[in-house]
Amino acid sequence: DLFASVEPILPSLRDEGIVVWVLGSGPYPPGVVALQELLDAASEELEPEDVWQPKDMNETCLYIFTSGTTGLPKAARVSHLKSIMCLSFYELVGASSRDVVYLALPLYHMAGSL
Repeated sequence: DLFASVEPILPSLRDEGIVVWVLGSGPYPPGVVALQELLDAASEELEPEDVWQPKDMNETCLYIFTSGTTGLPKAARVSHLKSIMCLSFYELVGASSRDVVYLALPLYHMAGSL
């Protein structure tokens, strides 16, 4: 829905090495990655476990962005183990899919996003 807002600056984004990914029906200009086409072409079959299971739970699972101590945004590494530990909090307090969780933290804050 917001692609029209980005389209006028596509050339400058490309010059900066920024790739634009879009979910929705196209057509889109060259260089824009249309995610819907990729999703439609993706297989419904799961990959074998040895392909997606981490070999080490301390490996990076995802990055979150934080302002840190400098006030400037930077990526912070979150391991597979830490993400699973965050998920286990809900089990610890007896939460279920029927519960509603109100979040006062910004989603870029690790405690808010996980």
